[in-house]
Amino acid sequence: MTLVAPTVADYEASADLASLLVRTTQDETISLPAETLRLSCKCAHCTRARFDDRFPKAFPGIAITEIGDLGYGLNISFSDGHNRGIYPKPYLLSLVGR
Repeated sequence: MTLVAPTVADYEASADLASLLVRTTQDETISLPAETLRLSCKCAHCTRARFDDRFPKAFPGIAITEIGDLGYGLNISFSDGHNRGIYPKPYLLSLVGR
C-alpha cells in the first residue's frame, strides 16, 4: 500500500475573510486563520523585517482581500496592503496547527 500525502484541491476565503478554507485531495477541509498566514509570509520584505527585528508579533483583525492561484501556490493579499507573499500549496498544509 502506498500512502499519498494530501495536496490542495480547492480553496476559498471564509465569508468573514478571516480564514482561508482549503479542501485537500483527501476531501478534508482545513481552516487557516488570516493572521497565521500573514505571520507565516516568507517573502523577501517579511524575511528582511524579521532579520531587522521589525516584523510585528501579531496582526489582529487582518483579513484576506484577494487570492491568486499560481498553480504551485497561492498569492494572498491582506487588508494591511501586503500582497507579496506566495504560499506554495505544500507550505499551506504545513501551517495547520500553528
